[in-house]
Amino acid sequence: MAKTFTRIETKLIHAGEPEPRIQGAVVLPIFQTAQYEYAGEGRYEDVRYIRLNNTPNHLALHRKLAALENAEAAIVTASGMAAISTALLTILRAGDHLLAQEHLYGGTHTFLTKDFAAFGLSYDFIDGDDPASWERKLKPTTRAIYVESISNPLLHVADLKAVVAFARAHDLVSLIDNTFTSPINFRPAEWGFDLSLHSGTKYLNGHSDIVAGACIGRADLIERIIPRLGHLGGTLDPHAAFLLHRGMKTLAVRMRHQNESALKIAEFLERHPAVARVNYPGLENHPAHRRAKELFNGFSGMLSFELKGGADAARRFIGATTLPIVAPSLGGPETLLTLPATTSHSGMTPEERRRLGVTDGLIRVSVGLEATEELIEDFNRALKA
Repeated sequence: MAKTFTRIETKLIHAGEPEPRIQGAVVLPIFQTAQYEYAGEGRYEDVRYIRLNNTPNHLALHRKLAALENAEAAIVTASGMAAISTALLTILRAGDHLLAQEHLYGGTHTFLTKDFAAFGLSYDFIDGDDPASWERKLKPTTRAIYVESISNPLLHVADLKAVVAFARAHDLVSLIDNTFTSPINFRPAEWGFDLSLHSGTKYLNGHSDIVAGACIGRADLIERIIPRLGHLGGTLDPHAAFLLHRGMKTLAVRMRHQNESALKIAEFLERHPAVARVNYPGLENHPAHRRAKELFNGFSGMLSFELKGGADAARRFIGATTLPIVAPSLGGPETLLTLPATTSHSGMTPEERRRLGVTDGLIRVSVGLEATEELIEDFNRALKA
């Protein structure tokens, strides 16, 4: 009898696991082999080979990821940017045009602004809060629309329902980077998105020890991505696949703690007289709070804020903290602090950053699994210092 799982906590543990279990192993083993015996496969993509992302470690992840977001199919990649770039280069061909949310992760922004032209592709940025303006940027060659569930690093939440409606009305493929929310807080397929993209390095793995990515969504689109990914070589190696598979099993308990902790820290910062602004969609005064509350089951473990003293005060604050680690990336067990202007968004020009609101003094926080009270105490000491 086939097993069915309805709750995401159960899917994290049991969905996608091999049946029967391999040699009775409760934990899926690492298949550290590059090639497999030919078994009569008719298509090149079906030949079992590590570069084609179709080993037992990969396939278990594909099934589990699709189940988590209630989507049709999934594929893992060597990094989040491998997922993003491969998906876009599959959906679009030379001469095509993309509409993209103006608030984007720096790597994605740079890919569009610096690399798209070499592929014969064009783009326009759109205001995620103003669906009425999107049609003015629509072209006969527009093929897709791209947004983030919660934007990096300003925690903006676009009108995601309008994105799906606009895509359907104009026969566009809708893509969303779901890294900041994770499948615990938001499952794009349930809201009508065609493709959901992740940096598996972050919340999915959750342990700061691998780089990985994922594309999740419509089966026909994943089928198109598979050969392109094989040609571009964005392969997730078996050991990283094993670690991602293991890390995902604790996603629900990790994400819920980080949701709660980030909200308490955001509320503390919002009340502090030294803080000029806090960006967190869980706060009632966040401009998209009502929208986020409707869409999400939680508001993420990410927040950003600015101090009244600007960039100098931000650097002093970071230097005075004792618990967080000063490092880029996010979603791990350790609380991390970073200045996006010098890390994730350093590839943008100062003018581009200022236009989007990514100031030199903006501090991004990835809230970890430490005791919330100790983090707040540490932040309070650093703000006084």
